[in-house]
Amino acid sequence: MSEAPSNELTHLVKLRPLPGDTIVIDADEGERSALAARFGLAAVKSLRAEVALSHDGKSVRADGTLNAQIMQYCAISAEAFAVTIAEPLALRFVEEADTAPQSEEDGEIEVELSGDDLDEIEFTGDAFDLGEAVAQSLGLAIDPYAEGPQADAARAAAGIVAEGEQNGPLAEMLKGLKTD
Repeated sequence: MSEAPSNELTHLVKLRPLPGDTIVIDADEGERSALAARFGLAAVKSLRAEVALSHDGKSVRADGTLNAQIMQYCAISAEAFAVTIAEPLALRFVEEADTAPQSEEDGEIEVELSGDDLDEIEFTGDAFDLGEAVAQSLGLAIDPYAEGPQADAARAAAGIVAEGEQNGPLAEMLKGLKTD
């Protein structure tokens, strides 16, 4: 029987008792390298999250900040460039429900979610992984279409120009077809 794979940034928090102090997650070099590979980044230079936990009924509320310095690939030139991420964290950890509200229609099962359910992270047992939640928050904060400082030069080298700035015989013909 094989062991379940561990996450790149694991930080298990026991439900009882919840830590009273702010939890600081500061990713080490190995964790940052694994996160860079997971998210297709050139590097994660730093990653730090500061999170305060509180009980919210049967769930646990996690509020804090995520700060990271990453090296991301430009969507245009593919060159790595530095990006700073500073995001607020507002998460809610809930015990995995045994039964979800479902309706069966035409042989398909439909799971209905309310607006509050969309920001919840389910867990089982007596602990949850705050580190994985921080890693997922980092992944969501990365702009997949970010353009680096060399994007315009790469466009120019490839002959790509902005709308309305085209040159050549086809551009002249298209201008003649446009009516204002």
